This record gives sequence, structure tokens and C-alpha cells, in this order.
Amino acid sequence: MRKRWRIFAVLALMYLVAYFYRVSMAVVAKDLAAEFQLPAPRIGILSGALFYAFALAQIPLGPLLDRFGGRRIVSLFGLLTVAGSFLFALAPGFLPLLAGRLLIGAGTAAVLMGALKVFTRWFSPREYATVSGLIVAVGNLGNLTATAPLAWAVSLAGWRPPFVAVGAVQLAVTLLVFAVVRDAPPSPSAAGAAGAAATPAAATPLADWGTVFRTPSFWLLALLAFFWYAGYMALQGLWGGPWLMEILGLSRTGAGRLLLLVSTGFITGCLGLGTVADRLFKSRKRTLLAGQGLLLGLLTLTLGPAERLSGPLLALLFFAFGLAVSSGVTIYPMVKEMFPPRISATASTALNFFVLTGAATVQQAMGLVIGRFPRGAAGYPAAAYHSAFLIPVCGLAMAWTLFLFVRDTTPGKH
Repeated sequence: MRKRWRIFAVLALMYLVAYFYRVSMAVVAKDLAAEFQLPAPRIGILSGALFYAFALAQIPLGPLLDRFGGRRIVSLFGLLTVAGSFLFALAPGFLPLLAGRLLIGAGTAAVLMGALKVFTRWFSPREYATVSGLIVAVGNLGNLTATAPLAWAVSLAGWRPPFVAVGAVQLAVTLLVFAVVRDAPPSPSAAGAAGAAATPAAATPLADWGTVFRTPSFWLLALLAFFWYAGYMALQGLWGGPWLMEILGLSRTGAGRLLLLVSTGFITGCLGLGTVADRLFKSRKRTLLAGQGLLLGLLTLTLGPAERLSGPLLALLFFAFGLAVSSGVTIYPMVKEMFPPRISATASTALNFFVLTGAATVQQAMGLVIGRFPRGAAGYPAAAYHSAFLIPVCGLAMAWTLFLFVRDTTPGKH
């Protein structure tokens, strides 16, 4: 029992560091734009590069995890993250910055999927939704460090030293993962309530991918996942910071505080996600429909109404946004329950491809939209951000409607 929670703690720490990289661009975007003279489309490319690399890494990642296990793959990919962090921190121009973001994206791609693969052997099907929510909650502490604390560190020392420091932390955590994590209990009896022993892998990855991609409900879940995470990262990961500073007139620290509330709401929601899904709604599908419907309603406020809210109401909005976003974590137990344990990592990474592709393409598309408007001394006009936020709003509305037709799942079915 203690061993599995030590494994959980180490993998969750790794995920915390990975999350820092995802959302830190919202705080340092203006610094990079000023130092390297980067327009909005290039900032969008730079931020999206991490997610493109992350998404593409999912293609080989599933079969690698199913064959070699989480410990070795997460550790190996962690070294890529270390290299990317130092390259980004020391970059003299746009191309090295881009290369650093690509390495970070590829390196962090294995953390959550590798952890979830390990958890299938150490935790029971009924525990899986809870432990999935817990690791994402811990990971979102990385969101906290990448908002107000990062803004404070950048104001003191510039944007480069914090990334050097995080690179050093990443190296230490990677070594810790290799030393502590084990892919499975030493014997079925030692696992206690944990999941059953793994079955042999399929003959080829193509056969496993075929099983996943021939399932209609997978595509409906993937579309919802695409726009769930796209809307979240559009606000928290990149464009929320510039929007708050340029349109609402907040300082960097003030914007960081509001983004911090998104992370706080996300963590709060993730801590109760297993209870909400298993006891309140008693359905993965209903949990996602309720949470994503709320998220859609809150996201529409970025089209103008949020700018007329008082400070306390704006703070409440950002916290509620994080709560609603947390419902999306239900996609991971749901996709796991759609397929047999033998291909759990392949199915999860296939879904995660769409999660991160959504974040990458929507952030970049929003940058292109914003860049079409004239930039003044204070930044881009409100209409630029309203037009850009229409992309995740309309996309999530379409995905939510189609998700009504998805097949629900049952814990421990396979």
C-alpha cells in the first residue's frame, strides 16, 4: 500500500513540473515579444510548438508504454525535457526558443500517460477515476507556480533564470522517477486491491490503433477533449495573460493572480472528481456533459461581458472556470473503460493526441486572428481578443452537442 503511494507521489511531482512548462507562456509572452520583437502570430507558434510536439509524441508513445512500461519511458523522455528547458532559457533568438519548446513538448509527453499506465497495475478500476483526478490536481500546482510566483520571479530577475532553475529541478525529479517507480507490484498478491496483472501485448501497434479508431464513441470523446483543453489553454496557457493586461488594464501581477484562481479552481475540482463522477452523476458521460456545459457558458464571457465585471466577480469567474475545466479529466477513465487493459496506454495516448493538438492549433489560430488587427501602444484592441475567443467557444459548443450521442462506460467493464 505504501509503495504505490510513493510511486504516485514521484510521478505526480514529475507532472507538476511538466505543467509549469505548459502554462508559463501566458506570463512571459510579453517579455519574449519585447526582447525578440515577436508579433502575435509568432508568439502563437512558439506557445503551440510545445503542444504540437507533445501531440506527435503520443503516436509512438502508447505502444512504447504498453511494451516497455512507464518507468523507463518517463525517465528517458524526462531527459529531453531537461535539454529543452536549458535551451529555451539560454536561447539567443526565435529558432532556439522554438527548438527548446519542441524538446519540452516531446519530453513532457510521457508523464501523465506513463503515470496512468503504471496506475492500471497498482490501483483498482474503482480507484482509477480518483487517482486520475488526484494526479491532475497535483500537476496543476505547476499551474500555480507558473502564474503569480513566476510573474514575481520574472519581475525580480527576468524571464531566463526561472527556466534555468526549473530545468535543474526537472533533472533531479527525472532521476527520482527512475529510482523509485516500478511498473507493477512484485506479485498479484502484493498489489492487494490493485488492478489485475497485465496481459500480453498485441502483435502490432497497428492492430491496437485499428481497434481504437474503429470505435465511434472514441471519436466523439476525442472531439470533446480537443476543444475542452483548447479552451482551457487559450485562457490559462497563453492569451488570458495578454487579454487581462491589454484590455482590462491589469498589471502582470494582477493577471497572474487571476490565472492563479483558475489553477486553484482546477485543483479543487480534481480533488472531488472521483466522488462527483462515481457517486453524484454515477456516469462518466453525465459528468462530462454537466462540467463542459458549464465551461462553455463561462467561456462565452470572454467575448466581452467579463470585461464589465467588478473585481470580486471577475475573481469568482476565474475560479469557477477552473472548477468547470476539471470535469474534463473524466476523459481519461472513460477512454480506459472503452477498451481492454492490454491496450490502455495506446487508447489513452491516442486520445491525448487530440487533447494536445487542440491546445496547439487553437492557440496558433487565435494568434493569427489577433495579429490581423492593428496593434496600438497599449496592445491589441478588445475586438481582436473577442474574435479570437470565438474559436474555442464555437468549437466546444459543437463538440458538446455531438457528445450527446456518445456511448457511456462502466468502471471495470473489461
